[in-house]
Amino acid sequence: MKLDFFVISLFPGLCTLCSCLSRQYHFVNITMNWTEAQSYCRQNYTDLATIDSTEEVKALTEAVGSGYDGKAWIGLQRAGSDGWQWSLTDRGFYSEGEAEFRDWENGQPNNRVGTEDCVAVERNGKWHDFSCQDNIFFICYDRQNVSQRYFLIEQEKTWTEAQRYCREKHTDLVSVRNQAENQEVLSTIQTSAWVWIGLFNDPWKWSDQSSSSFRYWNTGEPNNNGGREECVEMWFGHSGRWNDEYCENKRAFICYQGESVPPV
Repeated sequence: MKLDFFVISLFPGLCTLCSCLSRQYHFVNITMNWTEAQSYCRQNYTDLATIDSTEEVKALTEAVGSGYDGKAWIGLQRAGSDGWQWSLTDRGFYSEGEAEFRDWENGQPNNRVGTEDCVAVERNGKWHDFSCQDNIFFICYDRQNVSQRYFLIEQEKTWTEAQRYCREKHTDLVSVRNQAENQEVLSTIQTSAWVWIGLFNDPWKWSDQSSSSFRYWNTGEPNNNGGREECVEMWFGHSGRWNDEYCENKRAFICYQGESVPPV
């Protein structure tokens, strides 16, 4: 059995329901392992589902309904130990090669304590990896503000708290696409302290190569139980929360069809 349904885009009130569709999702109630599910989705639709927000999680769980509380594969898979990416995921924001620009301090990143997955910049313009739980200042980027793009926020927050603040008040934590922008960012820093930028390390990658940083893990996940949990399932019985699981296990799965709309 196959249940098709739509997920509306994240721009309520700007257009009609039909024109607001960002992706068409297809819940496939046939159990396959993750690789089989990926092949099925690519043959029949576009790919396994990429999910960008809690709004999409809610829409998916409501569309499937209370009659199904099982698990289904989505397109997230562990892709190695290193995966530096920007918090701002709009692919149209980056020209070729710009998303890969880095200006590390000598010897960085070194992941010195094993949990240094977020990046800060100092007054000399060089980058350094830190624990995301450190509390430091940060720089927001605002794409709507013509006169001022970069804002130094002199409040000490963890990287995740800083990301949330920037997304609520501006656009996102700052992305640095080239050396000229690195110098622009530095001109906003009036302190010798480190400040967060939008770069973070996450080994999880989407099957369709989306750079979406959205994650919706269940409590205590991902835990890589047994050392082989490389694929991700969505658990409808737990409000759509995610769990890492053995890729060879059989699950229902969710495909999507059509171009994704990069979140901003």
